[in-house]
Amino acid sequence: MNLKTVLSADTINLHLKGSSKEEIINELLDIFTRTGKIKDREAALKAVMDREEKMSTGMKHGIAIPHGKCAAIDDLIACIGISEKPVDFDSLDHKPCRIFIMTLSPVEKTGPHLQFLAEISLLFKSSEKRDEILKAKTPEEVLKILVD
Repeated sequence: MNLKTVLSADTINLHLKGSSKEEIINELLDIFTRTGKIKDREAALKAVMDREEKMSTGMKHGIAIPHGKCAAIDDLIACIGISEKPVDFDSLDHKPCRIFIMTLSPVEKTGPHLQFLAEISLLFKSSEKRDEILKAKTPEEVLKILVD
């Protein structure tokens, strides 16, 4: 999967303000709403929150990957948000998160969804990449870090 086909500068927010899991998820959904990527914000929110109830998407190393499947979209979409302050996301390592990657995919398409999650997980295993992303000043810089 080519991240450049899924992410763009307008789907990256370097200044998330939320201080809770729900606030962060809503800010990420706002990115999709603003960019016209979702038709039904409430269905998208329900899909992500249903997934969170099954198991938190807070990973390790300050990263969370909230995601879900819903009929409100036609193809896999993704966005990235960076929080200026750490947010408790019920992570696997019990540490707060600052990097949030949200993805939504259609209910009937599994392949792209799993491929995206696998690629993002691999990418963020690098502490150098994580540090570079946290220091990035523009969405374009984040894109460059992710695709290089």
